[in-house]
Amino acid sequence: MDIKSETRSRIDGYTKMLNDLMQQYRDRAVRDIHTDMHHVVEQVDLIHGDLSLEGMAYARGAGAIKTKKCLDGTRIETLAEIVGWIQNTDENVPRILWLHGQAGRGKSAIAHTLALWLKDAGGFGSCFCFARDRQAEHREEKIFTTIARDLADHEPAFRRALADVLAKDHSLKTTSDVTEQWEKLILEPLLKVSSTMIGNMVVVIDALDESGPVGSRTHILSVLASKANNLPRNIRIFVTSRPLPDIQHALGSAPHVKVTCLDDVSTESTERDILLYVSKKLGRLPDIGDTEVQKISRKADSLFEWARLACDYIQPNTAFGATVKERYDEVVSLQSEEGRSLLDVTYKAILETAVPKSGKGLERYRSVMHQVLMTFEPLSIAALNGMRKRLPKEHDHYDVFVVLKFMSSVLGGTLDYTSPVRPLHASFYDFLTDRSRSGIYFIDTSCPGDLAVSTLQILHDGLRFNICGLESSYLSNSEVADLPDRITKSIPPHLSYSCRFWSQHLEKTVFNVPLAQLVEDFVGSEKFLFWLEAMSLLSRVGNAAIALISAAKWLLNQGDFKETLELVEDGVRFIDIFHGGISHSAPHVVVGSLEHWNSAQLLGLEGHTNAVWSVAFSPDGKRIVSGSGDETVRVWDAERGVQIGSHLEGHTDRVISVAFSPDGKRIVSGSWDKTVRVWDAERGIQIGSHLEGHMDGVNSIAISTDGKRIVSGSEDNMVKAWDVNVCEDNINGPVPPDPADVIIPSHICFSSISSHALCDDEQLFDGPSWEGGESQTQSVKLYHDGWIRGPKCRLLLWIPVSVRHPLYSMWTTAVIPKGCCIELDLSKMVHGPKWHQCYKPVL
Repeated sequence: MDIKSETRSRIDGYTKMLNDLMQQYRDRAVRDIHTDMHHVVEQVDLIHGDLSLEGMAYARGAGAIKTKKCLDGTRIETLAEIVGWIQNTDENVPRILWLHGQAGRGKSAIAHTLALWLKDAGGFGSCFCFARDRQAEHREEKIFTTIARDLADHEPAFRRALADVLAKDHSLKTTSDVTEQWEKLILEPLLKVSSTMIGNMVVVIDALDESGPVGSRTHILSVLASKANNLPRNIRIFVTSRPLPDIQHALGSAPHVKVTCLDDVSTESTERDILLYVSKKLGRLPDIGDTEVQKISRKADSLFEWARLACDYIQPNTAFGATVKERYDEVVSLQSEEGRSLLDVTYKAILETAVPKSGKGLERYRSVMHQVLMTFEPLSIAALNGMRKRLPKEHDHYDVFVVLKFMSSVLGGTLDYTSPVRPLHASFYDFLTDRSRSGIYFIDTSCPGDLAVSTLQILHDGLRFNICGLESSYLSNSEVADLPDRITKSIPPHLSYSCRFWSQHLEKTVFNVPLAQLVEDFVGSEKFLFWLEAMSLLSRVGNAAIALISAAKWLLNQGDFKETLELVEDGVRFIDIFHGGISHSAPHVVVGSLEHWNSAQLLGLEGHTNAVWSVAFSPDGKRIVSGSGDETVRVWDAERGVQIGSHLEGHTDRVISVAFSPDGKRIVSGSWDKTVRVWDAERGIQIGSHLEGHMDGVNSIAISTDGKRIVSGSEDNMVKAWDVNVCEDNINGPVPPDPADVIIPSHICFSSISSHALCDDEQLFDGPSWEGGESQTQSVKLYHDGWIRGPKCRLLLWIPVSVRHPLYSMWTTAVIPKGCCIELDLSKMVHGPKWHQCYKPVL
């Protein structure tokens, strides 16, 4: 047989089939014109935010990859059968095709090939791939939000329908409820728009068996088995996996699922494909001719992964001192053993040539492979080395390349220092973690090792203030044009990994005092804020609270570390309050945390029967006085949240303002009944008669610092001063307020005290990015998203949701009395190009 001629013929057949597939989708040109007609409208909607899917959960890196597709000219019959299923217009055609087979049969290659074909041809909807080394990302929680976003990117009508659903319930963007995702984000929009779609839309779900434990895919299987039967006729879902019992039970007998097994594909067809693959890989090597190619192909016994493994093993320079012919002879001499498949035997042979059977070499192999398998995402050699340098035992501080350089047949990423190191096939992971199959090469993944120590040490050594050198606090992360480059330069992969996964390694480690001390050193120092800053830059603030909750569980019931637990819990509360700000702009992690918030505890004080117009604290902070529209004044215990004594009656209209005297013994109230009244704060009775003289309602009340004078402001445009002792009207007329207590309107201040104003608010109006001709009176205000923004939307400060409503307005020139709302002291605040001055390292 002429293998070269056979190869050419197979490639020609592949090309013809691809051309036919492309032709089948050319009638979608009408749809493309339809899409173009809507494109302008869609862009306008996007500008206004009507169709924006920002904030919707998305599994990055889960799409199709070109390097994983089938070799041109292989798997033609199987792919033709799948394309026929896609193109079938019968109303009763199964909406799902489940392709299963044993490990190494080439299921994922078919899935990636199909997805890439459809992407070129125009029928592609989404490709969602699970991977064993990505299980820490919990991709299963984002499966249908990711697919929905992909469908929206390819089908404008679906995007509009999806946007309508999200407009009614924003929580759907981040829900982890897979069933809700399916019903609201997939099925509901599809049922609305499927009749307007031309041609079929295909969703590819690859390697479902690698989602994680059985429980990780229970709800996905439930959706596919019982809720996907009512999909529109032009929607197809292609699923691949090994035939695990739970998947077989869910999909094997469902009437709307077409089941295809790769183990049933004709031996002749599979051997022909493997022959073509081996010829392509080995055909030009010395000492490898048609005979050798055919022997390797037959020995593969329809197992593509073994053929790939054998070809990689035979390649030059894969082992010290062995020629291509010698490596070939080793491969063809391998025989399956009792209890071991040919694939297992091959894995063992590869390891035997690369790893000593005892001594330091075997010990290092186990240590490095344990690190490779135990990381929650694949790391490069450089990152693995970065982590090893922080392991507690010095003899572990060696370059992992001394082990990995001989394992390129079974591991990817071993030939350079920047590519992620990962098993080339899931079957190798299974082999290594099964002692009965791998013997002395077994890797015990039940033991967490010292990776928790390593990650915490990396955080301690690598985190620093303003790690990416951001010049201004006025910009959000997304507005920093070169932020990705700064992150790459300043946050190396091993530090990025440690920021994201330290708590997961901690959770897997048995409690011990030295490790708990590292946690205490981290959360009890400035490094905690620097970690939040890094998490903001990495767009992972949402995971920060989860990490701390995990750490709190690890510290629970450890008496000697009670204070550490409290620090962790404080961190959770801090993130909960400031999440909106710190996730938007990294500088505000530190700026926000160092602000001086002068806010009262918002207690649930119930008793008034009408709106509460004014509240004030006693000087010692133990009591609260309130004035209400029910015409009463009430005094409360600030710590217990209960009323003290009975309410104070006397006013005949709503009480607008209340205040305590400096010694806390008296209460003064002002009312719309045009009077001011003085009360004994301890006995709860009125002192003397009410003070009359205003011609309209009293809006403001204050008491002088010596307690001898009361000042009142009224709707009659008058300010009156009263002598507390003699309660006589000041006959000299209105008394002007102290200029020190009046806010100059041009200053930015959210307090009743002028000294709390922003000391250098000129930064907001001047500076390098200020363009002349704009008015200094341009709006500085609190926006609906919680940001106080200056001109050109510069970020000044983020206000937590819980305090936005009672926040003191910067447009109020004076408030009497103080304490009636939440105030900010901005006098020491640095911002804009000076924001980094808020941190002064301890020398």
